[in-house]
Amino acid sequence: MKVVALAGGVGGAKLVDGLARLLLPDRLTIIVNTGDDFDHIGLRICPDLDTVCYTLAGLANPVTGWGRSGETWSALESLAELGGPSWFRLGDRDLGTHLERTRLLRSGYRLSEITQRFCQAWGIKVCVLPMSDDPISTWVDTDEGDLPFQEYFVRRQCQPRVKGFHFVGIEKAKPAPGILEAIQESDLRIICPSNPWVSIDPILNIPGIKPALVASPGIKQPIIAVSPIVGGEAIKGPAAKMYSELGFHPSALSVARHYGARSNGGLLSGIVIDSLDQDLEDSIADLGIRPRVTDTIMKKPDDRKRLAASVLDFRTRLNS
Repeated sequence: MKVVALAGGVGGAKLVDGLARLLLPDRLTIIVNTGDDFDHIGLRICPDLDTVCYTLAGLANPVTGWGRSGETWSALESLAELGGPSWFRLGDRDLGTHLERTRLLRSGYRLSEITQRFCQAWGIKVCVLPMSDDPISTWVDTDEGDLPFQEYFVRRQCQPRVKGFHFVGIEKAKPAPGILEAIQESDLRIICPSNPWVSIDPILNIPGIKPALVASPGIKQPIIAVSPIVGGEAIKGPAAKMYSELGFHPSALSVARHYGARSNGGLLSGIVIDSLDQDLEDSIADLGIRPRVTDTIMKKPDDRKRLAASVLDFRTRLNS
């Protein structure tokens, strides 16, 4: 079975790590959101891409889920002493990644090429692709005006009230090399438990990606999402707050509605929801999306593997 997974952030990174533990390396392609990439202190920062790669390489901070384990902060402390912008926390080990990425970008390498080089250096054998080599910026429309995503998310700690989102550069962006081919060859497409608004929608809005996902017969090549909302709350991040402020009740049902049923012009054949949301099964099924109920919270590495196995088994049952 060949699998394509759309991912961003800590939840997506954990699930793809579970998938990587179960599938042969040439059977998994991970498409990662780059809408929250930005330039900071002269360096190109790719938060979701780094979180996914650090997690797959076993380098991620086990407490935060982002950044590197065993991190130190000497450079950041020196920056702060000099009055520099220290609101975005870059550790000393993490800085090496951004320095080399920036150097290679200025030398003419594409982001997808750089990601491949980093994966080889870190021993990552599955295919990790940025959603595009073209720069795309997620902006959050708030009651205080439009804010770049990292400004809203990190510097402002998600405090401004959300009114919407837009993705600068998305109309002219192209999928990174290999993405459309991987989708066409896949037997299963997975939408990871990542923020639908700012982690998955940027990927889906790149011209060509969504049509490729839904182009094939839904039974043979299903699309399955894993809800990032459990019991009305996001496991990590501002997804539930965003749903509420945009006028939607935060729930696994709202996530299912966000993506829509494949049989009705949307994306999903099925969705995996947590046991806490079992009462939403019938409402989700009424949308034309088949639900599967299981424990979706991934506290330990074994939980990642267990949830990944459940998603893969769900595909088999959808086809049977």
